[in-house]
Amino acid sequence: MKARLLLLLFLLSCFGILKSQIVDDFLGDEGLFYSETKQINQFFRRFNNEEAPDGIRYYKRDKEYRNPATREKYLDMLFNLQNSALTESLRNIFKADVINKDSSRFLNFHSDGWFAEVKTRFSYKGEDKFVTFFLELEQENMGYKWVITNVYFEPFAEVFFEKKSDSSKFLHPMSHEIDFMNLIRVFNNQTYIDNYTLKSFQADFLTLFLYEFKQGYFEFKYVEDLKFHFFQIPGWYFEIEQFVRSDYNSGWLISKLTKISQEEKSILLKYIYHN
Repeated sequence: MKARLLLLLFLLSCFGILKSQIVDDFLGDEGLFYSETKQINQFFRRFNNEEAPDGIRYYKRDKEYRNPATREKYLDMLFNLQNSALTESLRNIFKADVINKDSSRFLNFHSDGWFAEVKTRFSYKGEDKFVTFFLELEQENMGYKWVITNVYFEPFAEVFFEKKSDSSKFLHPMSHEIDFMNLIRVFNNQTYIDNYTLKSFQADFLTLFLYEFKQGYFEFKYVEDLKFHFFQIPGWYFEIEQFVRSDYNSGWLISKLTKISQEEKSILLKYIYHN
């Protein structure tokens, strides 16, 4: 048993050496430095094969620009290989869809289909709380800017997601004939106020946040975490995060990957936004 364990450890160490040799062959003597995807823009360029291994940009006139063979090598470097859920089989299916000779797929920095999720820490009414912001790029004049599109804040969710349902709590359809004097029943009890709204009502946390921020209840402290969600590749969803470590698999990498239908996309977006 001990001999088998030692053999397994030896094989794993050999695999690590082999992997670093492959990366070095591709990137040269400074492979460790160049292998790290240091910026989000660089992730886009590497995904599309619009950048040389040493960081020099390719342009449309360059023969390596979006070259499928080189691109496949780059894609292999853009996964968080420490995540066992990102199996070789799954990665290969994804790459086959992306590098399709009939309809190759590319990421576009200025297009819809991707957004940022920023986890921040605020002081809220004297207590430290997390606030999650969702941001997208919006075009303005000749350029673009990041804008906040959604917010998740747990204290808001505790108030609005725990709806108390009671069929006896309603305004009679003839309430207008008594000048809605029965509104006193609505506002006498905070618990069931939701029952008097549309069935489709959903609280707008961004509006709530902006109002309370302007009231001085929130004080920004710092950014805790950052990730990006991508839906630009038809039939796929992936997430990228930054991994800071001193090996060849570091920087901004794909941390989650799944094949999804249009219906599943809608469900996933609700999950991401905590709806």
